[in-house]
Amino acid sequence: MGMETEPNGDGSQPQSRPSILRYDSPLFQVILIGVVCFCCPGMFNALNGMGGAGQVDHTASNNANTALYTTFAVFGVLGGGIYNLLGPRLTLFSGCLTYVLYAGSLLYYNHHHKQPFVVTAGAILGIGAGLLWAGQGAIMTAYPPVRRKGTYISIFWSVFNLGGVIGGLIPFFTNYHRVDAKSVSDGTYIGFMCFMFVGSVLALAVLPPGKVVRDDGSRPSNVKYSSVRVEGLEIFKLFLNWKMLLLLPAAWSSNFFYTYQFNNVNGLLFNLRTSGLNNVFYWGAQMIGSIGIGWVLDFSFKDRRTRGFVGIGVVAVLGTTIWGGGLAEQLKYSLDRKPTVLLDFKASGSAYAGPLVLYFSYGLLDAMFQSLCYWVIGALANDSETLSRYSGFYKGVQSAGAAAAWQVDAHKTPLVTQLIINWSLTTIGYPLLALLVALAVTNGDKSEDDDAESKISQHPAVLDGHTLRENASARPM
Repeated sequence: MGMETEPNGDGSQPQSRPSILRYDSPLFQVILIGVVCFCCPGMFNALNGMGGAGQVDHTASNNANTALYTTFAVFGVLGGGIYNLLGPRLTLFSGCLTYVLYAGSLLYYNHHHKQPFVVTAGAILGIGAGLLWAGQGAIMTAYPPVRRKGTYISIFWSVFNLGGVIGGLIPFFTNYHRVDAKSVSDGTYIGFMCFMFVGSVLALAVLPPGKVVRDDGSRPSNVKYSSVRVEGLEIFKLFLNWKMLLLLPAAWSSNFFYTYQFNNVNGLLFNLRTSGLNNVFYWGAQMIGSIGIGWVLDFSFKDRRTRGFVGIGVVAVLGTTIWGGGLAEQLKYSLDRKPTVLLDFKASGSAYAGPLVLYFSYGLLDAMFQSLCYWVIGALANDSETLSRYSGFYKGVQSAGAAAAWQVDAHKTPLVTQLIINWSLTTIGYPLLALLVALAVTNGDKSEDDDAESKISQHPAVLDGHTLRENASARPM
C-alpha cells in the first residue's frame, strides 16, 4: 500500500517507492493545476462575482466579458490543439499572464473610466483562458486513474474554488467600512493581480503527461507533440463527432447562468461588501458540491455507467429545485422594480438569509453540473491528446454560450426571462448527457485495457520508435 513502481530504462524489475504526493504523481499534478486555477480563474471568478467586476456601472464589465467569451469560444476549441503542440507549461503560463492584464485594466478603469482598454484586455484574456482551460481539462481528465476520475475532479474543483472563497474575502475586507461605496478600492484589484501573478509562475511547475506516473506504474499518455496540420484536422472533426454534439447543450449552458447570478442576483440585491462576502459562500458551496457529486460518480455503485445515470439524476432533481426557488425570489423584483434598499449582512437581519441560501445553492449546483460534465468527458477516453481536444471543445462551446449571455444582460432582457432561459438550457442537457453515458461510457474494462496499453507504450523501446509486439503478451491481465 502507498508504494509505486515504474519501469526501468534497462527493462529490469521496477523498484517500489513512496507514492504519497510525489511530484510526478497524478494527485500532486491535479492539486498543482488546482492551485494555478485558484490563483487565476479562481480570483477572476471572485472579481466577476461581485457584479460588474466591482464597478457600479456594469456596462464596461458586460462588454469586456462579451469580448472575453467571444475569443474564449474560439481559443477554447483551438486550445486543445495548441496544448498538444506546446505542452502544458508554456500553454498554461501564457494563459495565466492574461489574467494579470485583465485585473490591471480594471484598476486603470477605476481612475479613467475608459472602456477600450478593459474590453481589449477582456478579449486577450479570452485567448489566454482558452489555453489555460484546455490544458487544465486535459490534465484533470487524463492524469487520474480511470476509476478515480470523479474524485480527482472534485479535488481540483475544491482547490480551484477555494480561490473564489479567498478572493471573495479580498473585496469584503478592503471595502468593509465603505458601506455606501459603489466601486471597489484600488487595493482590491492589486490584491487580485498579486495572486494571479503567483499562479502564472506556478504553471511552469506542471509536468507533461509523459512524465507523470500513476500508482500502478502506467502513464497518462505516450503522445508526442503534434503538428499544426494534424491538430487542425482533429479540431474540425470535433464538430462532426456525435459524442461532442450530445455534449453541446450542456456545455453551452454551463457558464450561461453566471451573468444572471452575478449581475442580477448578487449585483442587484446586496451592497458591495455583502456581495463580496456572498462570494465566499458561493464558491465555498462549489467545494461542497464537487466533493458530493465526485463521491456519487466514483463510489455510489460498482457499475460506472450506473454511477453516471445516478449522478445525472441527482443533479437534475437538485437543479430543478434550485431554479424553482430562484423563480420564486425573482418574482419579487425586476429591472423596473429594483430593490430600494440593498441587503447588508449585518443590518438586514433575517431578510438576508433567504437570498443568501439561494445564492449558495446556485454555487452548489454550478459545481455539481460542471463536475458531472467533466466526468462524462473523462469517461470518453483516457489519453491526454484526445481529452485535451474534448476539453477544449467543451470550454469553447461553454464560452460561446457565456458571450451570448453577457449580451442578453447588456440588452436589458427581463430578469424572469433570463432565469427561464437558464433553467431551460440546463434542463435540456440532462437527457442528452444520459444518452451519451448510455451509448459511449463503458463499465471500466476498456479503459483499464487502454491504461495497460499506455503503460506498455511508455517502455523506452516504444519511445525510441520500436515495436514491442513480442512483449504484448506479457501485459498484466
